[in-house]
Amino acid sequence: MTGQEFVYRQPKNAVEVDRLLFAAWTDPLSGYGRDGDQHWTAGSVRSWWHERSRLREWATSLDTAWSARSGESHREVTAGLNDLLTSLDGELGTDLRVYLYQLQERRSPDPTEALPRL
Repeated sequence: MTGQEFVYRQPKNAVEVDRLLFAAWTDPLSGYGRDGDQHWTAGSVRSWWHERSRLREWATSLDTAWSARSGESHREVTAGLNDLLTSLDGELGTDLRVYLYQLQERRSPDPTEALPRL
């Protein structure tokens, strides 16, 4: 991890979708490629999930370093890192299981359908 922006969870409401789209539209480097399905496979998603402790270590270390600093940008970074850590401990597993389903079936799951294992 080098500290560049990344989407660490799916937007959960219209405001978050709008913010994500705005970031993508205004990104001069076109880093928001919308091409994840061309790069991720069920195996690579599962591998990433099993190695997520590396992301946790990076985020925790960066949060510790930036928490000691003052300023609005530092507070914004630490808030984002805390959101990332909360997502890792919470909804991300389910979000990735839905994504695995979409990768494998090429459609969203119905609420009654079982999701694949990570």
